[in-house]
Amino acid sequence: MPRIFLFLDLAQISALRVISRTSVMVYKGARKPLPQIARELNVDAVVEGTVLRSGDQVRITAQLIEAATDKHLWSQSYEGELRDTLALQDRVARAIADQIQINLTPREQAALKNVKVVDPEAYESYLKGRYFWNKRTAEGLKVALAYFNQAIEEDPKYAQPYSGLADTYALLGDWQYAVMTPKEAFPKAKAAALKAVELDSALGEAHNSLAFVLDGFDWDLDAGGKEFRRAIELNPGYATAHHWYAWHLGLLGRYDEAVAEMRKAENLDPLSLIINADLAELLVLAHSYDESIGQSRKTIEMDPNFAFAHNQLAQAYLQKHMYGEAVAELQKAVQLSESSPTCIANLARAYVVSGKRSEAAKLLSDLKKRSTPAYSYASEIAVIYVALGDTDQAMNWLEKGYAERFNPGVLLRPGFDPLRSDSRFQNLVHRVGLPG
Repeated sequence: MPRIFLFLDLAQISALRVISRTSVMVYKGARKPLPQIARELNVDAVVEGTVLRSGDQVRITAQLIEAATDKHLWSQSYEGELRDTLALQDRVARAIADQIQINLTPREQAALKNVKVVDPEAYESYLKGRYFWNKRTAEGLKVALAYFNQAIEEDPKYAQPYSGLADTYALLGDWQYAVMTPKEAFPKAKAAALKAVELDSALGEAHNSLAFVLDGFDWDLDAGGKEFRRAIELNPGYATAHHWYAWHLGLLGRYDEAVAEMRKAENLDPLSLIINADLAELLVLAHSYDESIGQSRKTIEMDPNFAFAHNQLAQAYLQKHMYGEAVAELQKAVQLSESSPTCIANLARAYVVSGKRSEAAKLLSDLKKRSTPAYSYASEIAVIYVALGDTDQAMNWLEKGYAERFNPGVLLRPGFDPLRSDSRFQNLVHRVGLPG
């Protein structure tokens, strides 16, 4: 399969492997030789482009370069109005497909021709929103929310910002970030996803956004799976669709398939911190602990300050009874995440198995004090009670989490393994729609 590294939207062409914008932007302004960049991203060809703006007119110049030899294969310029920028980009995409002799399916041909006019300011706001969304921090998500709302104000009929808005609300209400309660965040996420699908039913991003909500809040795995598969069908090069579909497969207990799907996401977005970290977590669930450790170390090498990479590394250490190492990694994770409840709960687990029950009890008390009537950090508190051996309290808190509509993925955590034979836990698993 030809591999192309570029900024334009060729990802919807199934015969191409297109590196995600997230990984591409790492090289913005880099002084590395093109063949070196190509080797690092494992691509055969690169598209370079420039955009010149004069008033309401825009000129896009693109060139296709053979990565290994730095040889120019093709170049062309396109001119039009600024509001037609996306249409010009798709003209470039069709030209490149012709140059490398890729046969487009009828759907792909239609998608490249059916380009909606988008307000350029809205497009820029959308891209900024995705940039901050990809940071995967609570603060970054808040900034992303503002940019997506700004894009919608600038162009209310532009579908992609609604998808971005849905994805942002979904993460703000998810257990890793817990900025909003699930009952507050997920209905907003679902409304935005449905609006995106309404505006553009052929937008893979929109179906992916809807699928995440169906899985994580509606607990409707059948409908979620259909939407994920539709998203991938519409845009096979969209890394986030493979990323989140991998977790869908994990919810079904199909861990080998889940790992394979997450590797597809990594292949499309090799420098994504969250995809690399989540691959490590799935490897833990698949009992591939040594492989998970190697994956987490790779992620930490990419960014030593990414809290969830340290959190995932610690999970593998805990499974291998490397308790001192787990405590050290989780202390870093708590600090770097600015006291994420998830990282705190895992640190408490590590303290218990290290014989430091009083330290674990203090963290438990702190989390309970942070709880509110609207959101109680129930699953985090429950997993600490499991570590302390108090299964009754653990189940009481899990029932609170159920009432708050927690993401069913929390029940996959290794920290709940001691409960799996408990009939109360099995009943809870059944009620959230997971296979027993």
